[in-house]
Amino acid sequence: MDLNNNHQSAAGVATRLALFDLDYTLLPIDSDYEWARFLIRLGVVDGPEYERNNDRFFRQYHDGTLDITEFLAFQLAPLAAHDRQTLLDWHARFMAEVIEPAIHPQARELVDSHRKRGDLCAIVTATNDFVTAPIARAFGIDHLIATSVELLDDRYTGRPHGTPSFREGKILRTEEWLRAHDRRWDDFAESWFYSDSLNDLPLLERVDHPVATNPDPRLEALARERGWQVIRLFPA
Repeated sequence: MDLNNNHQSAAGVATRLALFDLDYTLLPIDSDYEWARFLIRLGVVDGPEYERNNDRFFRQYHDGTLDITEFLAFQLAPLAAHDRQTLLDWHARFMAEVIEPAIHPQARELVDSHRKRGDLCAIVTATNDFVTAPIARAFGIDHLIATSVELLDDRYTGRPHGTPSFREGKILRTEEWLRAHDRRWDDFAESWFYSDSLNDLPLLERVDHPVATNPDPRLEALARERGWQVIRLFPA
C-alpha cells in the first residue's frame, strides 16, 4: 500500500480519511473485556459473577448476537460506583499493565503512515470513551468516535449518552463527527476503514477502501469474496 504521497488541499485540509476500529484491529486484545478483567483483579466487582457475564457478552459480540443496551448496562455500571479520580488512577495502571504492552509496532506503523501523509484519522469503536480515550492518545490519534458515557456533576452515571458507536451506529456517529468539523464524506477523495469484525460491515461498506484487519473468519471470507484487502498486524 502506497502511503507516501501527501494528499492535502492547498489550505492544509486533509482530503483523505482513515478510520480505525480498535479491539483486535489496532490491538490484539479487546480493551472492553480486559478492562472488566482488570476490575476483577482489583477486587472492585463481584469476581465470579462479573466474569461470567463478561465472558457471555464477549461470546455474543463475536457471534453477532450482542444486545448493546444490555451490554452497556453491565459494562458501565462500575463507572457509576466510583469517583472519577479513582477511576482515572485505575485506568493509568490499566494502560501501563495491559494496554501499552499489547501495542504492536506494526499497528503503530499503520497509524503513523496515515498520520504522516496528512490524512484525517479517527478511531471508531463500540468500546466506551472512558476506556478508549487514553488508548487513542497512545496511538497519537486526535479523534475518537466511541460510545459516550454520560457525565453528571463530574461523575459517571453508568448510562450511555447518545447513539452507541456500534454496527450502523458507527456510521451515524462518524457522520455526526464529520458535521461537527464542517466536513462531509464527499469532501474526501478517498476513505479507509480498518476492522477485524463483521459487526463493522456497515462502515466497511461505506468507505472507498475497506480493509479486513486481523479479520475474524466470517469477515475474512466476505473480504476475499468481495476482493477487499486483508492484512494482519499481529499473529492470530
